[in-house]
Amino acid sequence: MTELEIFQAYWWLIIAVLGAALVFLLFVQGGQSMICCSIGDNNRQLIVNSLGRKWELTFTTLVVFGGAFFASFPLFYSTSFGGAYWLWMLILLSFVLQAVSYEFRRKRGNLYGTRTYNLFLTFNGLFGCVLLGVAVGMLFFGAEFTVTKTNILDPVAPVISQWTPTRGLEAIACWKNLLLGFAVFFLARTQAALYFINNIAADREFSALLRKKVLINGLVFAVLFVAFVAVLLFADGVRQAADGSFVEVANIYLDNLMTMWPLAVILLIGTVMVLYGIFRSALCEGFTKGIWFSGIGTVLVVVVLFLIAGYGNTAYYRSLIDVNSSLTIANSSSSRFTLKVMSYVSILVPFVLAYIWYVWRKMNSAPLTTEELDNESHQY
Repeated sequence: MTELEIFQAYWWLIIAVLGAALVFLLFVQGGQSMICCSIGDNNRQLIVNSLGRKWELTFTTLVVFGGAFFASFPLFYSTSFGGAYWLWMLILLSFVLQAVSYEFRRKRGNLYGTRTYNLFLTFNGLFGCVLLGVAVGMLFFGAEFTVTKTNILDPVAPVISQWTPTRGLEAIACWKNLLLGFAVFFLARTQAALYFINNIAADREFSALLRKKVLINGLVFAVLFVAFVAVLLFADGVRQAADGSFVEVANIYLDNLMTMWPLAVILLIGTVMVLYGIFRSALCEGFTKGIWFSGIGTVLVVVVLFLIAGYGNTAYYRSLIDVNSSLTIANSSSSRFTLKVMSYVSILVPFVLAYIWYVWRKMNSAPLTTEELDNESHQY
């Protein structure tokens, strides 16, 4: 491998880790989708305050994920974020409503009332998860775009990527993308319940309700995830040949897993960890650490899915209109110099992760209780 190829593979790994962290942190959105359920006012406020301490992490990780793509694979950034305009605007809208809701939900004299902001949080919990899953689904099942790099010289319309008039909304109509989107949604709900079990000192009735939600949402997620993996492993894809041309490959992701077999082992380990965290939490009343088994397993699984989508000269963003417009980590990356400089900066990432871990541990040093809410000056 050349130095450029090493940097490209390295930065795709970083993208995979950031994407995995984002999927794990979507438990915040999953928890928000439960706010309008019949859980009682005290329990609802416990949930909101528990999530309110973490919601910025999801938003920040989403921004960093997009920023990393912009810096390392700018052609993908301009193609997806700039081309699938309406899809990403809907995702952005849901996250803006989230930020506004946590800021104004309990402020005195707000014009819309607490119930309206609860609906906003629920909207973000549902559509934020599903639409992000749809957007990621396009990495595996393709999108309707074309790329013409010479258009940058056109003084009238210097636009490299062209999309269909629906600008990304057509991806929502693809059942394969929706399958991943709803799998992400029910995973987020499952991990939210696991997080509440770990973070909230719930009474016996509320604890039983949370464990019931873990079981129900976990079972739905397991069915959807198995269906998604089955569809993915037998899906066709595109690989770039040595001469730069693109060739259709049957069962490309299954082939990538078999070729890069350690990833298959990691995928299996991650899946077992997720299922262990779900079912032990649902069935063992005293077990509260399920979020960590499920969370680490989620990160491992998502990293593997990203790696088999991009490694092996696989087109991680396949064009369904013009196969030669498909994007790989080789033809969509920044220059060697840019990737090299950013690689030095990435050395700081472990320190940032260590800081997040430290703050998380401090904030979760003791379970959240109703009495603490009564004495807390800031409630979300």
